[in-house]
Amino acid sequence: MKGDSVPGQSANNGASPTGTAPKKSTNWKDLRARVISAAVLVPFAGLCVWAGGLVYGGLIVLAMAGMAVEWARMFGYGLDTRRGQLSLAWAVCIGIAAIAGHWGGALLVMLSALVLGPALGAGQIAIGCAGLSLLWLRYMSEPGAGVVLFLVACVALSDTGAYMAGRIFGGPKLAPRISPAKTWSGSAGGLFSAVLGGMLIAGLMPGALPGAVWRGAVFGALVAIAAQSGDLAESALKRARGVKDSGTILPGHGGLLDRFDGLLVAAPMAALLSLGAVGRAAFWYVGQR
Repeated sequence: MKGDSVPGQSANNGASPTGTAPKKSTNWKDLRARVISAAVLVPFAGLCVWAGGLVYGGLIVLAMAGMAVEWARMFGYGLDTRRGQLSLAWAVCIGIAAIAGHWGGALLVMLSALVLGPALGAGQIAIGCAGLSLLWLRYMSEPGAGVVLFLVACVALSDTGAYMAGRIFGGPKLAPRISPAKTWSGSAGGLFSAVLGGMLIAGLMPGALPGAVWRGAVFGALVAIAAQSGDLAESALKRARGVKDSGTILPGHGGLLDRFDGLLVAAPMAALLSLGAVGRAAFWYVGQR
């Protein structure tokens, strides 16, 4: 549902005074920046996922560190403060422990971040769970790269489908008190895109079992729902903190949290589901144990 917001419009998104039917958006001025960002990010991230090892691990640790910095800044702790510096160091330590194979130690480090206080501790847990899940799915599941590809692609397709559908169709608001410009049409477009993507990816995987396409559809939908939940949760946090974007590092998207908020929920869900699959197989084979 990312991208349903329309810069320059009022909070009611062009709705009538009763707020019942906002107009469809025709504002595409951020599309060029989004396309350029995606043209750089997608190939780079894809190569890192394919390479695995320390290349992939380093990418995840950098993302965790960047998101931890953005989270701390939303609560007034920049890198010039002790708590801001500790937030950065904590996220890096969580990721490094996991890369080294100390999964239990990584969880302990993550949970110990609560000493930073409930706000920063909650951020470390949310970011840490997502980062550890992405590392576990790549290193410990089969096929690792394929599992991460499915997850990330479905989240990205959900975001893109929501962006396009929200601007083309407009319509009633999804959660006006949390994110006034998100629409039900955007949510439906994101869900539809993730389902189609899940079907395609699952069906094309080497050694795909009978019924893989339909399993891909089901779990593509679950990933989309989880991703949209993460998006709404981050929107609620930003509204509570009075900020528009978590950062400015990604043109057209904002910060890392703005771009990858869906993975904060979708990645842990995928990791938990993979525990029910045969031989740590792709998580969309869950239930075949």
